[in-house]
Amino acid sequence: MQRLVVAVAVLASFVTFLDGTVVTVALPAISRELGGGIATQQWVVDAYLITLSALILLAGSLSDAYGRVRVMRIGLIAFGVASVAVAAAPDPLVLITARAAQGAAGALLVPSSLALITATMRGELQSRAIGVWTAFTTAAQLVGPLMGGLFVDLLSWRLVFVINMLPIAVTLLMLGRLDLPEHERDVDVDWTSGILCALGLGAVVFALIEQERLGWSSPAIWMPGLAGAALLAVFLWRQARSAHPLLPLSMFAVRNFGWGNVSTLFIYAALSLNGFVIGVYLQQGPGLSATAAGLASLPVTVLMILLSARAGAWAGRFGPRLFMTVGPILMAIGALLLLTVGRDFDYWWQVLPSMIALGLGLALTVAPLTSAILGAIDERRSGIASAVNNAVSRVAGLLVVALLSTIVGGSLDLDGFHSAAIVTAALFAAGGVVSWIGIRRSPAEPVEPAFDADPTH
Repeated sequence: MQRLVVAVAVLASFVTFLDGTVVTVALPAISRELGGGIATQQWVVDAYLITLSALILLAGSLSDAYGRVRVMRIGLIAFGVASVAVAAAPDPLVLITARAAQGAAGALLVPSSLALITATMRGELQSRAIGVWTAFTTAAQLVGPLMGGLFVDLLSWRLVFVINMLPIAVTLLMLGRLDLPEHERDVDVDWTSGILCALGLGAVVFALIEQERLGWSSPAIWMPGLAGAALLAVFLWRQARSAHPLLPLSMFAVRNFGWGNVSTLFIYAALSLNGFVIGVYLQQGPGLSATAAGLASLPVTVLMILLSARAGAWAGRFGPRLFMTVGPILMAIGALLLLTVGRDFDYWWQVLPSMIALGLGLALTVAPLTSAILGAIDERRSGIASAVNNAVSRVAGLLVVALLSTIVGGSLDLDGFHSAAIVTAALFAAGGVVSWIGIRRSPAEPVEPAFDADPTH
């Protein structure tokens, strides 16, 4: 039964993380067919991330209130329907709307999958299961561009969005075999906080993306921007005072959890920016095929597979601080190596060294980062701790993609690509510095949360 629980949790989450990255190499093809330029490309990515990031914590409450299996089943079906709508989209507006629906459905899957693990396993078994979950979700983000490239080149960009139909079907079948007692619980679902977070993030991202076209002085930009910031401030105010917060702010008082999430913010912003610009520029600049653009990052995947488990063992022996510092610094060096990309393109000398450095750095970083964050919190709260960390990483990607036009100067040409490489390196380096300053070998005492400590709530 435990293996079945882990398999269901991994597959359900794999769907959401795969779809978040598989789209990257399809963006040029989408832009060519539907139009809209870089703004459409940004919205195709960020519409998904807005709803996924904003609703992932609310979905955790829904999972507790209505049952994990039920919520996961609804999420899988909704994700499949939204995926078909994306694939059939006739114009950018329908595509972006369907992507937002995908993100909302995906938000139902991540916390409910983690909750299945935390509700059925304890101690070392639970830690190993969460480690497997983390490894597979990371792998989904890395293999996504390659799978997307193959579909774009050999079939159609539209079919990229139905790659996930097979794992959805398999997961639904496996869910039917899970015999877990579930009952509706008297859990307060804070719909108001969920709506505040979604609207706030959406308004801020709208302002960041569209300001390149309309300018900050336009009321259509600064008014949504200010309104979004105000809504997010009210959201945080509610979290600080709620007995059952969606975002337990008291967790951030635990040293490794708080600093680890700040490091996550920088590192995953850099990873999202790097993945976006490589997937798009290598097609629009040197003119590589979508498959070749996806293959460009394959060394990162290979190194992750070969080294991440060993890095996790080293971190357990020597502590996570060194690895969370050295890993991001290596990735910063890898990003700077992309400055060698020139008009006369040569993958082997200009891109491959960067991918090797990025792969080594990422392999050293991911397992220690996850271990430091989850290990800092009492095991009864490992599910919400992981959900918060996932939300932080998605928001990081969301914001950096929203700022893409500003980072690249309005056009992802060679100069824009170099600008993105510099910003990526700075973000990675910031993640390493934050880890060195904040992370310690011995985590702080587990948080005594200012909210209901019953693990079923």
